[in-house]
Amino acid sequence: MPQRSPAQLEKTLHYDFKDKALLERALTHTSYANEARTPTGHNERLEFLGDSVLSVVAADHLFHQYDRPEGELTRMRASLVSEEALYRFAQQIELGAYLRLGRGEELGGGRRRPSVVSDAFEALIAAIYLDGGLDCARAFILPFLRQGTTADEDCKTRLQELVQQDAAAHLEYRIEAESGPDHAKSFTVGVYRNGVLLAHGTGHSKKAAEQQAARAALEALGR
Repeated sequence: MPQRSPAQLEKTLHYDFKDKALLERALTHTSYANEARTPTGHNERLEFLGDSVLSVVAADHLFHQYDRPEGELTRMRASLVSEEALYRFAQQIELGAYLRLGRGEELGGGRRRPSVVSDAFEALIAAIYLDGGLDCARAFILPFLRQGTTADEDCKTRLQELVQQDAAAHLEYRIEAESGPDHAKSFTVGVYRNGVLLAHGTGHSKKAAEQQAARAALEALGR
């Protein structure tokens, strides 16, 4: 994957940095800074700040979007700001292609490494926050949060909590069918309570099918 210029990323983000150095720092991994012949800043401090900005924006979004107890909101926020979620968000803007990496990290596939790319996504949030303020950072973050991922990923947790109200109840997900070529598989999963089918769900991964099954089961249970 060839490295792209920060200017290309600005076009993708529809955001023009007043301080270009902030964007450059957000895209600079420690491996690049360590190998540079002259002192070069990297994105670790920005990552720290971006994590906090993201958490505040996510909490505010969830508080106003869902009328749920504190425990559920906390789990939903954790899902939204997890490394897995941030990596998916970063992939949508192909953030890995813009990173400045050291030679070893580059050869080791750092542009596609979830930990590297998700950290850079947090650093990018911080750079936007420092350059344009909280409103600009929120405008960047919210489209990712509104994709519905949290609500979907929370269905299994909600169903598990509901079933566990009966200490003797047992929840199980079973793959009922697989279809399609390897690059476009479709899975059908059934979710069972004490061996009794509650609902089916389908998806292009086992995890997605389980989430759909849990969602359907919650609906069938009136939840």
